[in-house]
Amino acid sequence: MAFMPALAKFIDFQDAEECARVRAITKEEITQHDNPDFQIRVVEDSAEFYGRFATDIVLRLIEAREEGRECVLILPVGPVPQFAIAAEMINRMGLDCSHLVTFNMDEYADEDGNTAPPEWEGSFATAMMQNLFSRIDEDLRPPMEKILFPSSDNIGDYSKMIEDYGGADCCYGGIGWCGHIAFWESHLGHDYDSIEDYKAARAQLVELHPMTIMQNALHSFGGDWSWVPPKAVTIAPADIMGAKHRSFWLDGMCGPATDMSWQRFIARLVAHGPVSKFIPGSILQEARTDYTILGGVADNVEIAMS
Repeated sequence: MAFMPALAKFIDFQDAEECARVRAITKEEITQHDNPDFQIRVVEDSAEFYGRFATDIVLRLIEAREEGRECVLILPVGPVPQFAIAAEMINRMGLDCSHLVTFNMDEYADEDGNTAPPEWEGSFATAMMQNLFSRIDEDLRPPMEKILFPSSDNIGDYSKMIEDYGGADCCYGGIGWCGHIAFWESHLGHDYDSIEDYKAARAQLVELHPMTIMQNALHSFGGDWSWVPPKAVTIAPADIMGAKHRSFWLDGMCGPATDMSWQRFIARLVAHGPVSKFIPGSILQEARTDYTILGGVADNVEIAMS
């Protein structure tokens, strides 16, 4: 008799059959998709993975510069290593980034909705300044007024701020353990009656999902879940789907010295599961999106005690 336990109650997507179906998708099959505009690729080497990510950013900057227009990008904190590579490329080429406008995806907030100040070491503003903007030579760096972050003060207008630039040229990002894009969490699906209403949702303050708390404790807070803020301000599906292009990068390995990955299953559920309010990243399947997976993340989903 097969052992088939129910999904834990805190998991918002409760279709066990669909979970089993996507779990069985092999590494060889993972790049196949019915939508030709949803381009899945696997990059085996981590250095090549982050190099390609950095190159993608820089090429968009060059294209916009040559066309004499602003380059509007939505940027994540996660993945991170590509930013130092991009900054080095910009400096080496002497690429003037005064035409660059960036909107950060999200920022942590406390239980009352107050966003983390830029000087807090765990803030995404700190991470972006340290990993990208401060690494760009000062004479090439975009002006501070074009480096934008969501906050308690502007979150009600943040989607409009992006729209006022005509939407982003590209929305970059990753996929969270619960399937989130930015901090648009899986439980937010309960707040919307239809997938159409869901995809029209705009930037807002949200409660973080338990899986997100644990994921971020693991990779950013030394495993200390008590240190991870309970809320965040975040962009929403309307901002992501309103971009001219989407470029998502999945590098969720549990360190360079292990073959463990927390992201193997959710990478498959987002890319090959149903388009669902309870799998936030699944909406990417319906849009022009590059979906790049690190080789170890694309490996088969198997039980292996360690």
